[in-house]
Amino acid sequence: MSPEVASAAPEADADSQFYWDGLRRHQLLVQQCARCGEHRFPALPACPACGTPGGTVVEVDARGCVYSWIVVHRALVDRFADQVPYTIVVVELEAGCRVVARLDPATAVAGDLPVLGHYVDHGDWTELRFRAA
Repeated sequence: MSPEVASAAPEADADSQFYWDGLRRHQLLVQQCARCGEHRFPALPACPACGTPGGTVVEVDARGCVYSWIVVHRALVDRFADQVPYTIVVVELEAGCRVVARLDPATAVAGDLPVLGHYVDHGDWTELRFRAA
């Protein structure tokens, strides 16, 4: 693994540890409300739909449609300069919540493009990415 990728490793906290642990196992984990069943990401202390405190961690399919996107043509930090252009997408998962990830390859993208998640291992951490389905 290159030093650039290693330095981009996320720092998990108590609220996101389950998510990063799931990615290492190639699972997409989100919270689900025990009362109304809504899925949510990122983790929140209460359901934004009904206000019920807490939530259960569940696995969902890493498939959905592009909700929004941006194509990065100029890296904000030097460690990503050799990777431009790349596309960052907001994906509306079939489970009903949204996640942000990179789209592979950085090709033409459109709203409602069906996408399927895949996992990219970077030594001691794993990244969720999407590609056109």
